[in-house]
Amino acid sequence: MLLPRRPVPELRVPTLAHGDFDLAAMVAAPRQFTLISFYRGLHCPVCLKYLRDLEALIPEYERRGTEVIAISSDVRERAQAMASKVGSNLRFGYSLPLAVAREWGLYISSSRGHSSINIEEPPLFSEPGVFLVRPDGTLYYGAVQTMPFARPLFSELLQAIDFAVAKDYPARGEYDGPV
Repeated sequence: MLLPRRPVPELRVPTLAHGDFDLAAMVAAPRQFTLISFYRGLHCPVCLKYLRDLEALIPEYERRGTEVIAISSDVRERAQAMASKVGSNLRFGYSLPLAVAREWGLYISSSRGHSSINIEEPPLFSEPGVFLVRPDGTLYYGAVQTMPFARPLFSELLQAIDFAVAKDYPARGEYDGPV
């Protein structure tokens, strides 16, 4: 289990238009956070809407010193097809190893054939998760889902970033002692 204020697992994936993404070796570290949105893949219509919402807010995240990336276990061609549907402001990572997805606490699902939009699901893929990571590589916020539904709203995460920065609010949920 990932714990706030502790280092997150390694995360290195190729991207469609920005070279390799390596969370630990970001040349221009964000002032505040890196927002990582793990999505299910091209087959997911909920992901498409969710990523379009995120893409529209990229300037607001950048204004708040937050780098943004969307990542899936899809191969390059499927990631490119999703990016074409979403828009050009969002950085897309692809070929996320499922072992790495599991290290991040993501749930793994197996294919049920074709999705509701008649796109074949990969044999295995990760379910969604959203994380805010500090420039020092520690977890600030994390949310994972077992299904594509009921995800955190990106507009509300913007408000949370504003509050966290203004109040110097610490990451919560870090206690791992006896209960």
